[in-house]
Amino acid sequence: MVELSWLWLRYQPDSALSCWYRERFAKGGKRMRRIGIVALARNLLIDLWRYLEQGEIPDGTVLKAG
Repeated sequence: MVELSWLWLRYQPDSALSCWYRERFAKGGKRMRRIGIVALARNLLIDLWRYLEQGEIPDGTVLKAG
C-alpha cells in the first residue's frame, strides 16, 4: 500500500488525497513524510474500498479512458 501511495502522489497530483498529503506532510522532514505516506496509504485503501463497493470515485481523481 505504501508503494501504491507513492504512485498515487505521482500520477494523481490534483486529487484530494494528494493535496491533503502535501498540505500536511510535504513541508516536514523525512520522518514526517514517512509517517504521512502511511496515513495516505490508509486513506487510499478506504477510498479504493469505497470505489469497489459503492462506485464512489475519490475526489479529484482523473480516470484514463480505456
